Amino acid sequence: MKSKANQSQGLLLFRLSQHQIFALGTLKIRELVPYTPLSKIPQSHPTILGAATIRGHTIPVVDMAAAIGYRPVSDEERQHCYIIITDCQRMIIGFLVRAIDKIIECNWRDIEAPSANLGKNAFLTGVTRYDNQLVQLLDVELLLSKVFPDAPEANRAILTDVQREKLKPRRILLVDDSKVARKQLSDALDSINIPYFVTPDGREALSIMEQAAAEHHPIDILVSDIEMPGLDGYELAFEVRDNPLLANAYIILHTSLSSEISVSQAHQVGANEALTKFDAHELVEAMLRGAELAAKRAN
Repeated sequence: MKSKANQSQGLLLFRLSQHQIFALGTLKIRELVPYTPLSKIPQSHPTILGAATIRGHTIPVVDMAAAIGYRPVSDEERQHCYIIITDCQRMIIGFLVRAIDKIIECNWRDIEAPSANLGKNAFLTGVTRYDNQLVQLLDVELLLSKVFPDAPEANRAILTDVQREKLKPRRILLVDDSKVARKQLSDALDSINIPYFVTPDGREALSIMEQAAAEHHPIDILVSDIEMPGLDGYELAFEVRDNPLLANAYIILHTSLSSEISVSQAHQVGANEALTKFDAHELVEAMLRGAELAAKRAN
């Protein structure tokens, strides 16, 4: 069996207000740069302050505080701010933040899901504590979906009747802690009339798979996010491959990380495929490969 993925990862702590600490996983971050003059982008989203030219590349810069509902950064404040350059969903984006604190190591098992009472517009995927202070992990997928809405065609897949009949009998489980990502995944399958199960939690996903196997109706295709509180996608894939009753599942890990490291690690823990941006067509094509493999095993 391949080695288990490391559950620990770096978190960049930063501030959008004086009192609250926010965090992003360091795998999403390319670099940190002091504020640099910006050029206006016509007809852009109100929270896009402009574009920065960094190492020869033109990068849109978003006022992160304003984007998630905090007080916007004033012109006077900008000179003391930092820009976090992220590589997420195959997009290079800069986020202006009021202050950078530090980078810490954090175990995914120490991150808890945010309270359901926060509502659908809470930009959080998890919470943890550091030095007795609450740290809120930002849902970058939700933020990007508000500022840079996907083109409608990215959310649609087209199947032939033959392909639909191949995929429809397969038991599919979707796992993602991001509300936006769960809706994208669900909408993609709903639009082509393919049934599925869905959960926001890796531990619950493992329980669903164990129960389904015990009832002799195992999950054929597992589609899971990588970065999740509690039991992340790497750990979930490892646990599935390590259990003979579950091990035949076709595992598709998806992530907003545009990183070769994340893709390589996905394969190391036994995933069949790793997708680095939501695209309904790519997702369904991967599921069809899983359905074909399941059909071969059945024969």
